[in-house]
Amino acid sequence: MTIEELAACCKDMGVNIDEKQKEQLVKYASLLHEWNQKMNLTAVDEPEEVYRRHFYDCLIPLSDWYFSGNIMDVGSGAGFPGMVWKIARPDLHITLLEPTGKRCNFLHAVQDEIGTDAEIINARAEDFISERRGYYDAVTARAVAGLPVLSELCVPYLKKDGIFLAMKGAKGLQEKEEASHAMKVLGCEEKDVKIHQTEEGEQINLFYIKVRETPAKYPRSYGQIKKKPL
Repeated sequence: MTIEELAACCKDMGVNIDEKQKEQLVKYASLLHEWNQKMNLTAVDEPEEVYRRHFYDCLIPLSDWYFSGNIMDVGSGAGFPGMVWKIARPDLHITLLEPTGKRCNFLHAVQDEIGTDAEIINARAEDFISERRGYYDAVTARAVAGLPVLSELCVPYLKKDGIFLAMKGAKGLQEKEEASHAMKVLGCEEKDVKIHQTEEGEQINLFYIKVRETPAKYPRSYGQIKKKPL
């Protein structure tokens, strides 16, 4: 996929990418390829594959839901989807929460090069929660953990009526069932499920709405979450 093909696909699904945004995405992909030679950011780093397998994949949810306000991307890694969203939707106030310092260095380098203003935080989700509990209008994550674990890391950051988006692959519906108890405990209800067929297979986007406050004891330490998911 070329950058022009990416822009055309986005236009077809109602996400407009202008010339400046195309230039930003091209620079982003170039930096990803360059930095990936010296550190592990992604298994896919050739620009045309990045456009198809990362950028397009990240942009699909923007056609499913109108996001606004403060958004957190938990476990942002190389900036997926948070940095891609910031490029496509500069009106959003995006926080990229990433526990690995080297990846944060990469995100800062991208930001310096392309001129965006996302907030980049080097911290673990379970440790940073005291700073931003109940703050965000939406929280999302891609390729971080199974949904029973992921939900406990993400949902406490949401304000009431906020949206949690879990970006999942072919096993998304199975994970949805496995996380039904966790969602109830954390104060969320299922809002929508969007299934998209891509060249890589199914992308399943699970949307939840927070209907009541998350009990203060969540999130637990990561060791506890992993040992005994909700």
